[in-house]
Amino acid sequence: MARNIGSRYTAHQILGRGSAGTVWLGDGPEGPVAIKLLREDLASDQELVGRFVQERTALLGLDHPRVVAVHDLVVDGNDLALVMDLVRGTDLRTRLDRERRLAPEAAVAIIADVADGLAAAHAAGVVHRDVKPENILLDMEGPLGPGGAHPALLTDFGVAKLIDTPRRTKASRIIGTPDYLAPEIVEGLPPRAAVDIYALATVLYELLAGFTPFGGGHPGAVLRRHVTETVVPLPGIPEELWQLLVQCLAKAPASRLRASELAARLREQLPHLAGIPPLDVDEPDSEPTEQPYEEPETAAPQEPRRRGAVPLVPGAAPDSNRDTHTSMRVPGPDELAGGARGTARAPRSAGQRRPGSARHKAEAVRKRRITLGAAAVLLVAALGVGGWFATSGGSADEVPGDSKQTTSPVP
Repeated sequence: MARNIGSRYTAHQILGRGSAGTVWLGDGPEGPVAIKLLREDLASDQELVGRFVQERTALLGLDHPRVVAVHDLVVDGNDLALVMDLVRGTDLRTRLDRERRLAPEAAVAIIADVADGLAAAHAAGVVHRDVKPENILLDMEGPLGPGGAHPALLTDFGVAKLIDTPRRTKASRIIGTPDYLAPEIVEGLPPRAAVDIYALATVLYELLAGFTPFGGGHPGAVLRRHVTETVVPLPGIPEELWQLLVQCLAKAPASRLRASELAARLREQLPHLAGIPPLDVDEPDSEPTEQPYEEPETAAPQEPRRRGAVPLVPGAAPDSNRDTHTSMRVPGPDELAGGARGTARAPRSAGQRRPGSARHKAEAVRKRRITLGAAAVLLVAALGVGGWFATSGGSADEVPGDSKQTTSPVP
C-alpha cells in the first residue's frame, strides 16, 4: 500500500528490511527513488533527529559514481527517511549467499570500486563505519567490469553514526558488525578512516574465501580475534594480492593503506588475476568458545544465530538475510589477552580438517584406535613366536626351519 513520505515522495513497495529500518521503492519529483524509512523508535528520538539533521550537509555532499547518492532527508512527524538513488540490482551479501565465493578477478574489481567510493567519502571527512557486503550494491544495469563484475556502489553512509549517539550507547560500549570491526574499535578508540579500510579488506577476504578471517562463534570471541590473532594465508592467491590484504588488515591503523592507494594497487593486480578460478578452501569449524563478554542488558532472548548475527537495536526486525550488528561493552585488556582456546580459524585446502576441530579430533581418535589395534596384533604375534620358542626349546638366536638341532635326541 502506498504511503506519503513528506510532501514530495510516495513509497509504493518494500524492497527490503533491516535492523535500522525499511527500504521502499518510491517516486519523487525527479522519478524513481529508494527511500530508507528509519524505525519509528529512532525517528521519535529528538536528539537523534537533531544529530541526523546536522549530518545532512555531509550526506548530501557525497557525489561519486561509487556511492549511492542521498538526495534528501525527510523529517515529518514520526517519519525520518533518507531519499537515495535507486540502484537496480542486488547487494553483495545476496551474491555471496548464492555463489559462496567469487573468482579473484571479480572480487578485486568489486573491492576496487568500493575503495574509490571510500576515498571520496574520506576526502569529504565522512567515515562509513559499517562497511560490509550488505551495504555494497551491485548495479545489474551497469557495464560489466573485469571478471564479469557488475559496478559496485557503497550505501548507508551515516546510518551507523546516526544510531551510535551518546544517548543510545554508553562510551563503554561499541556498536558495529563483529566480523568487520577494526581492532581499535574493539579497544574503545574513536573510529577514523582506517576502520573502513580494515572492514573493506575483511570483505575482500570473505569474497575470496567464503568466510571472514576472524568470524565464528560467540561475538566476544570474534572481537578478541581481531585484537590478538594474525590472519592466516589463503592458499591459491598471488603473493602480491596477499600482501595487500595483510597490510590493510594490520592491527595498527597507521600501517593500513589509504582508500585511494588501495583502489590503485588493487587495479594493478587485475591483469594477473584473469582466469584464476574461485579458491578451493573449506571454512574453518566454529568451536564452542568461552563467553567472557556480556550481552546487552536490554537484549531479548533470541533464536540461535549465524556468524555475526546479532541485532543493532534490541528487538529489531531481522534483515532479509541476517542481522549483522551488535552492541557490546568494550572488553578489558585482560579479557583481550586471555585464552584463545577454540578461536583458531586457519583456512585449509578442501577436505583438510582444521587442527582442534571436532572432525579433526574424531579423525585423531580413529587413527589412535587403528594404531593401538596394529600394536595389539604385533603383540599377539610376538607372544605367539615367543610361545613357539618356549615349547620348542629354541633360543632367540634361532629361527624356525634352521637345520641345527637344539634338543637332545631321544635315547
